[in-house]
Amino acid sequence: MSAAGISLRHARVRYGPLEALHGVTLHAPAPGVTVLLGRNGSGRTTALRALAGTLPLSHGAVVWDGADVTRLRAYERARRGLCLVPDRRAVFASLTVRENLELAASGRPFSPALDAYPRLDALLPRRAGTLSGGEQRMLALSRALLARARVVLVDEPAQGMSPTVAARTYELLRGLDACVVVAEQRLPPGLCAAPNLVYELRRGAVVFSGEATERVTATGTGTGTGRSAASGPSGPARPT
Repeated sequence: MSAAGISLRHARVRYGPLEALHGVTLHAPAPGVTVLLGRNGSGRTTALRALAGTLPLSHGAVVWDGADVTRLRAYERARRGLCLVPDRRAVFASLTVRENLELAASGRPFSPALDAYPRLDALLPRRAGTLSGGEQRMLALSRALLARARVVLVDEPAQGMSPTVAARTYELLRGLDACVVVAEQRLPPGLCAAPNLVYELRRGAVVFSGEATERVTATGTGTGTGRSAASGPSGPARPT
């Protein structure tokens, strides 16, 4: 594995008695876009949270640019340049849009966020909690863009967005000079091209890894032309 980027190595995560990740190994290179693909219950959101440090590993390691950061807490990873955009509660609801952007910009101009999502300009005085779901996603992604993070982890970035804004969002993510990891239920058209990487998870285990173009031509089981792995143990659906 290349040292640049972030990895899970033989990662296991438990929710009480329930194991949600079964020894998952994956690597997201930097710079570049990696997609964690899977249905609800597959473990994709759990993998994101494990990378961010908001969920502890019961076994295995998180390695960032060749250094083991497993024991670093989430806020310490954030200070080092990791930004997590969860699928909900990703903005400060009681603050205005302007205040959210100012916090993310840390004294720098927040005009790049308005360039990315012009719709936000008219919403600057509004409290973030009053925005629609798609508008909140725009604000959350804008905050991530302004943070100039080295690693950006995003859970379903285009949720609630129109197709045009979603396409713009994937274009923005592809253009970042960062390690970008996106969790999705289905592979978005905007991320179907090489050299984007895809890991498909099912019931807490990796069942496919390869370039996005390989995943597009693979069979419906996700074990086609890419580098495949046996699926995880059968049983009830795991947390996402």
